[in-house]
Amino acid sequence: MLKELIKSGYGIDEGYSCAQKILYGANEVYNLGLDDKSLALSAGFGGGMARESVCGALTAAIMVISSLYKDKYEKKEFRMIVSGYLNRYEKEMSSIECKDLKESIYYNETDKCNYIIYKAALMLDEIVTIEENKH
Repeated sequence: MLKELIKSGYGIDEGYSCAQKILYGANEVYNLGLDDKSLALSAGFGGGMARESVCGALTAAIMVISSLYKDKYEKKEFRMIVSGYLNRYEKEMSSIECKDLKESIYYNETDKCNYIIYKAALMLDEIVTIEENKH
């Protein structure tokens, strides 16, 4: 699924940001059907919205969850999926802030944010698997 695509180095040659790797990769893996204009919406979220704010991989994962589930569930159920992802990400990564993540054990100068992006993808894959198994 998405974690394997990210682990294989997806988006590195293209120069994709963290957000783009998640959204573009998810578009391929989960068959979201997003066009180039829709995919371009993720560009400004990389690097914590270019100011080390909320992690771009996290914001893109929320975009993916929105694309997959916004119209499939009642508002309350949909928000539970989003908040569940966000809570898990924050718990496992110790922060949702790009600045904090870049100062953590998950970042290094060689691999940059690759592990952070991988973890975002892994958690997203798990949500998609859970939701698919509900139906």
